[in-house]
Amino acid sequence: MHSTEAHDKLNALIEEVPDFPKAGVVFKDFTPLLADPGALALAVELMANPYRGKGIDLVVGAESRGFIFGIAIAQALSAGFVPVRKPGKLPRMVHGVDYDLEYGTDRLELHTDALMRGHRVLLVDDLLATGGTMKASCELVQKTGAEIAGITVLIELNFLHGREKLSGLGEVHSVLKYD
Repeated sequence: MHSTEAHDKLNALIEEVPDFPKAGVVFKDFTPLLADPGALALAVELMANPYRGKGIDLVVGAESRGFIFGIAIAQALSAGFVPVRKPGKLPRMVHGVDYDLEYGTDRLELHTDALMRGHRVLLVDDLLATGGTMKASCELVQKTGAEIAGITVLIELNFLHGREKLSGLGEVHSVLKYD
């Protein structure tokens, strides 16, 4: 399948939902893509392919939508998966990072023994918008001494400039971009 064809197939399965979760926002709902086995496999391949042969040891995905693609990409790359969770969800010692949201702050956590110096890590999420969640996830990885080998997302909302927050943290790959 040609690259443009592949992107068109995936784009056709992204539903735009106006005024969700608040007025003025057009939500990109990718759940129809998840329900289509061929499209799901294609999305995973397009997210994983730039990192094949790059020595990825572990894939890190943030709760909860980062889990959806993260585990599948980890399998595609013969790597392990490490979850980044909201506070209070991990049972052992954790590293934590507080970060800003549009309307307040939040926190993400990672087990202190989940990653080690020398691990090559790929960070995964469904969406790159303002970049806050991904930047916090990168900061957690850095606390462990592991190396960020890259960042991959299904959807990037270019107009929110999230990529700029990730400058210097690793190569950012997005499958679908919206201006």
